[in-house]
Amino acid sequence: MKHIIIAVFTLLSVGTSNSQTKVYSGNSNYSGDIICNIKESKLYKKNSNYSGDIICNISDNKIYNKNSSYSGDILYSISNGKIYKGNSNYSGDIIINIKDGKVYNKNSSYSGDIIMNIKDGKVYKGNSNYSGDILFTINDFVTIEEFVAIYHTFKYVY
Repeated sequence: MKHIIIAVFTLLSVGTSNSQTKVYSGNSNYSGDIICNIKESKLYKKNSNYSGDIICNISDNKIYNKNSSYSGDILYSISNGKIYKGNSNYSGDIIINIKDGKVYNKNSSYSGDIIMNIKDGKVYKGNSNYSGDILFTINDFVTIEEFVAIYHTFKYVY
């Protein structure tokens, strides 16, 4: 099921890479507007690759705080497009649901509950595709886990 969800996204990909993926504020691709970057399953602040600037560690369908791999530091668990708070898989702990290039609030699939719309490397506010509503731009393909780490950084760090 995970592969089906990922295949539906034009932004997301199953493959991982050793290259650095950068996330820019809004519609920018200017180096001064980098929010975060991903390299080797770690999400770093801005354009840094310094271990002290790790925001999230991505491993086995889990997003860990900073560089941790301790189960008590799990921020999110991902299963079948559903993102759970912490190490949970309880339906009441679903914080977002990703389906068909849309990010929904909690376990909803109602169009009124769309938080973000993903299209061609651009992540728009709500169900918009207006350039003024671009929240951030990702310069490469990312996995669903990497997208969740980016979402966390965008929502809670910046």
